[in-house]
Amino acid sequence: MFHVILHQPDIPANSGNIIRLCANTGCRLHLIEPLGFRLDRRSVRRAALDYGELAIVQTHESLETCLEQLSAGRVAAGGRAAVPLFAIETGTGTLYHEARFTPGDALLFGSETRGLPEAVLATLPAERRLRLPMRPGNRSLNLSNAVAIVIYEAWRQNGFAGCADTAAARSGPPAAAARRVPSVPRGQSTISTRRRGSSRKGSNP
Repeated sequence: MFHVILHQPDIPANSGNIIRLCANTGCRLHLIEPLGFRLDRRSVRRAALDYGELAIVQTHESLETCLEQLSAGRVAAGGRAAVPLFAIETGTGTLYHEARFTPGDALLFGSETRGLPEAVLATLPAERRLRLPMRPGNRSLNLSNAVAIVIYEAWRQNGFAGCADTAAARSGPPAAAARRVPSVPRGQSTISTRRRGSSRKGSNP
């Protein structure tokens, strides 16, 4: 559905929560190194529970290699097309619900302590730099909360495609429920430290 990119995340519990979120929404999670933790740390696995077995998680040496990989399969009239990238950051920008999301878009979030580099933000047009509304005097949201808000808005705009409720509505009364078995394409992994290539204000832990 959507690609969630965390740029150099620091706090393992946040990434664990986001793994669980991606498993429940059908998103793929991409972690840009260096990470502030090991993916096999107990706190990551505890937060993700068994959802880590159903979420595809990839690590990348840099944001550039991540975007290169995501763009590799996209074809436009003039050749390969870059993956549509939205950056979600504290401060000024387009309100997140005013953006129009389509499946395959990439949603980029910064480190909890450092945020996204100015050099990255400068490459994006204003309509691709998104913000979440907050009351005056507040600095930022927890990273996993911010990711959840944006993912669910993007999914809502696309009719919650693939969720249990919409699938049941199309097929009628369910037969005996089958246990979901994760399908992992060759060369990809679930929770793993294996490399696939290698916010201004950050989000609070």
